[in-house]
Parts: sequence; structure tokens; C-alpha cells
Amino acid sequence: MSSSYQKTRTTALLATAFSIASVSSVVLAGPGQPGHSHGHSEYSAGQPGDPKKPARIIMVTMRETDDGKMIYVPNKVAVKRGEQIRFIITNAGEIPHEFTLASAEDNLKHAEEMKKNPEMEHDDPNSKTIQPKKKAEIVWRFSKAGAFEFACLIPGHREAGMVGTVGVK
Repeated sequence: MSSSYQKTRTTALLATAFSIASVSSVVLAGPGQPGHSHGHSEYSAGQPGDPKKPARIIMVTMRETDDGKMIYVPNKVAVKRGEQIRFIITNAGEIPHEFTLASAEDNLKHAEEMKKNPEMEHDDPNSKTIQPKKKAEIVWRFSKAGAFEFACLIPGHREAGMVGTVGVK
């Protein structure tokens, strides 16, 4: 075999291997579980904000209570359509919690997915899993009027009261 033939063959084999690897990673990554795409092109409660632009700050604390409830303080927020909010969320509790901003319908659908995959964690523009004694931020622009919510979708937490409302006018 000539040296040039071997180089061509090696190059062809490498190109084929690279192509297979590229296609495999796309197929393996896929769109995610049904109802759980993190590549949102549209969100039900508005859109991710611009952290470089001014925003009203809303501090939210999440925790468990002595009587077994799980709560957000505050659990009601009012904003103006088009307003940008910087939610600074503190988990003052003893267990992980989430803050997921969406319509009630979208959150209920995703809560069902969480029941099937309770180990799922979030670090998305509209959703954060926050460990005990830690903080996270979400910068959000409420581009749609309506009633929305923030909820903890970890199985059992919403049912224990961990849900709040956002009214956008």
C-alpha cells in the first residue's frame, strides 16, 4: 500500500467516525423527556430578563414550617406588564426546594414529570433548584398579562403548600 493511499483511508475513517459521533450525540441529547424541554423557545409567564438592565428586586424565602407545610414568603406578587423583576430566592429550609415560574397549567404538567423523575434538578431561566441555606436569582420580564405562579415541583412540596401567585396587569 502506498503512503498516500493509507493517509486517504485514515482520513476517510476519521471523518466517518466523527460523523457517527456527531449524529449519536445529537440523537442521545435529543429534546429531553416529553414535556420537559429546557430549550424553551417560548415561556408561559413571559421571557428571561436582561441582567444588565434595571429590575425591581423581589426577595423570596422558601422554607418548611413546624406544622409540616412548605411555603414561600411572600406568596403573592403583583407586577406590571413589561416589568423586569430580579427574584432573589433564598432556601431557608432544611431540604432542597425549587422556584419554577410558569402558568399553573405548565407547572402542573411538569409536576407530573417530576413524579416520574424526582431526582431532576433545574437551572433554567425560569426555574431553579436551590439547596438548603443557598440562594439563586431569576431575572424575568413579564411580557404577558395574566395570572402566573411560582411553585416547587419536587414531589409532595406543591401539595404541602409551596406555591405562590404572580398577577401581571
